Amino acid sequence: MDAVRVAFGTDEANSLTEAVTSDLKERGHEVRTVAAGEVWTEVGRQVGEAVAAGDADVGVVCCWTGTGVAMAANKVPGIRAALCTDAETARGARRWNDANVVALGLRLTSAQVAREILGAFLTTTVDEAERDTIASLN
Repeated sequence: MDAVRVAFGTDEANSLTEAVTSDLKERGHEVRTVAAGEVWTEVGRQVGEAVAAGDADVGVVCCWTGTGVAMAANKVPGIRAALCTDAETARGARRWNDANVVALGLRLTSAQVAREILGAFLTTTVDEAERDTIASLN
């Protein structure tokens, strides 16, 4: 994937979130923080809405486990958020599910693993054979 617009949100800013946004910018992506320091439900919703509205191409959301922000983002029509713990999961989420938001857990994700996840998520294309299945989600 070429340079993209990324909506970013986290309920807690820390060294991982700083590493994530820095990594995205170093890769040439435009990063817009749409939610920071708010309750996880708002983080997921606001990032999801930014992606669904076309204000961003993809979203990255973070909370302690990553589960809550993924669930909140998935409440927004058109959003397919995936909690990813490694690069292979991120690759699969993009390839087979056309995930447009990746969720990361702040508790267990290292900066290196986050970099690998983001690299896989942002460079994997959707398997066209899955389009009909994916469309049924919306």
